Amino acid sequence: MENLVKSLASRAGADSAKEQGDVSLLQFLDLQQSNCLNEALEHNFKSIVSSKSLNTSSSYLESDADEQLLLNIAFNQSVRVKSLVIKSTDIAHAPKKIKLAINRPNLGFDDVAEAEEPAVAQVLELDQETVTKGNPISLRFVRFQSVNSLHIFVVSNHGDEDETKIDAIDIIGVPVETTKDLSGLRQQQEN
Repeated sequence: MENLVKSLASRAGADSAKEQGDVSLLQFLDLQQSNCLNEALEHNFKSIVSSKSLNTSSSYLESDADEQLLLNIAFNQSVRVKSLVIKSTDIAHAPKKIKLAINRPNLGFDDVAEAEEPAVAQVLELDQETVTKGNPISLRFVRFQSVNSLHIFVVSNHGDEDETKIDAIDIIGVPVETTKDLSGLRQQQEN
């Protein structure tokens, strides 16, 4: 029994150590369930996330009718989101004010246009340096613990332009472990 306890304790230590390491959560995207409202057909959201890694190509996301965008990003498992990267090299068209919501699969513009905290998880004002350099934007981690879908509403851009452009997006955090491998438990009890 003592060996069993030691074995489980060492596994728990290994699991929590893994959880300390932040990873790009783009690898857990459910592209079929993800979409963007008000995107230009030729410069759409999937063009910058389809590789499930930080976009380094010349592709970019651009709004269509006005500066607003609503990105509905679905994951194939629950994740904990710690920070975001939103990069745009064209500062006049770069996002300035964004609102974040979670786990609202049928979210539309009317749901977030006037919403403020706590109706949305967080409202952020992005400075020019953060956006042009693609620096991580820390989030209120306690509000993003069990995320199945993340919704980013771009309210405005830095130059009050008609279009907003985003070159790359990354979502940083950790996957939530929903099941533990207990197969070794029975073997150790039998010994």
